[in-house]
Amino acid sequence: MANLGYAELPVPAGGQSPTVPAHLAALAEAIDPHLRQTATDLADRTTKYATAPAHTLVTANDGTMWLKTSSVSDTWVTIWEPLPTWDRTLTLASGFQEGDVEIGLMIVDSGRKVELKGRIEKTDATKITNPNAVNLGSVPNDCIPPELRTWPGCCSMAGTTTDAAGRLEVLGDSTTSAYGSTGDLLWWYQGTDGTDWVDISGYYWLI
Repeated sequence: MANLGYAELPVPAGGQSPTVPAHLAALAEAIDPHLRQTATDLADRTTKYATAPAHTLVTANDGTMWLKTSSVSDTWVTIWEPLPTWDRTLTLASGFQEGDVEIGLMIVDSGRKVELKGRIEKTDATKITNPNAVNLGSVPNDCIPPELRTWPGCCSMAGTTTDAAGRLEVLGDSTTSAYGSTGDLLWWYQGTDGTDWVDISGYYWLI
């Protein structure tokens, strides 16, 4: 058998002919890595192609296109992906509701980061206050980080408080807390008498 072309495809040469099924199988295996592969989504890509060779090209149902850059690890670059949308939301804790700004979450940067927006308030219109952390709810399972993530959150300054921001935390897989479980969103605030609403806008890393 001769190996022809840049892909070095095994084909019969001279008087040879592919009379043995193994010859056809060898040709199919040589061609396969050079074909565009398909996956339903990122999770399906990981399941099917984590061990594929470098230069494997995969497209998803939504048009996302990835190119594998390693033959020994599940490492890819994103060639194209559709613009993300606010397609996820929080599961709010009892006693809380969405405020004037709609709550939304999206996973961006090829699954590396979560962006958030929206405001949370009490259902009884009282202040959000606690000497320790306030558990506001939980993020979806695919938005849970591997460890604790923290970012500043703005809040209402109505009333006696003069503090315009507090600390937001998402408890990660390796996090333990007396105030929540993995995936919970916590609010820490030292302003006097609490605040009317908390704006969760920000982002955190999933890596």
